[in-house]
Amino acid sequence: MSIFEAVILGAVQGITEFLPVSSSGHLVLFQRIFGISGDNLFFDTLVHGGTLIAVFIVLWKDIRVILKRIVQPLTAYLILGTIPAVIAALLFDEVIERVFFTGSFLGFAFLITAILLFSSEMLHRYSLNLVQTKKMNWIDALIIGILQAIAIIPGVSRSGSTLSGALFRRLDRDFAARFSFLLSIPAILGALILQAKDLLKGTGAPETGISPAALTAGVLTAAIVGFFSIKLMLKIVRERSLLGFALYTAILGILVLIDRLFSHIFF
Repeated sequence: MSIFEAVILGAVQGITEFLPVSSSGHLVLFQRIFGISGDNLFFDTLVHGGTLIAVFIVLWKDIRVILKRIVQPLTAYLILGTIPAVIAALLFDEVIERVFFTGSFLGFAFLITAILLFSSEMLHRYSLNLVQTKKMNWIDALIIGILQAIAIIPGVSRSGSTLSGALFRRLDRDFAARFSFLLSIPAILGALILQAKDLLKGTGAPETGISPAALTAGVLTAAIVGFFSIKLMLKIVRERSLLGFALYTAILGILVLIDRLFSHIFF
């Protein structure tokens, strides 16, 4: 992987981590487009770390409130929302790595994201005609966490799944977006810890064939682009609809399936 390719992939990660279109799915797709072969899960995890830096910068006020008073409902909801993803990652780690590497489920996964975004947006609009938004409870956090666990599949958007879960449960749109981004912190940290474990065993960066310069360029690009992506997504969720993202992921899923089943250009 060249530095140029790392920068492009870092930018893709920075944009798509927070827009509900699946960053992992787009990384798989662009690696296929660039013809980058091999196991790039280590690089993908590190650029996720770059977007984690962006989360800390943009949402520092929210994070500081949590750190000042750890024992509070929001902390409990974040922990509860994280547990399903942890269980899924521990149980299906090898399966997810294989799916990530082959991209075998990518087209269907994009379609799942589209269905989640479309159905949650429409249901949220309809429900607000009947009742107002409500405050989060533990059932909301658990449902959002289960949807985040499903999003460990490349192509199923983590932010899209968690936003959809929050909208399904009639939570305030601005709070839904912020909770989704805060929930990404333990998810990304968990992935980094798993990769660090592999690195200590000698199975991490030295065998990826990616230079330190390319890794650094990818991570920095992901952090910078991610900063602006979070700000954009917060504005979109507050003021606009998710239906455009649903249409985009639906079209992308269909195109990936057509390529995988018929044309075989990238898959």
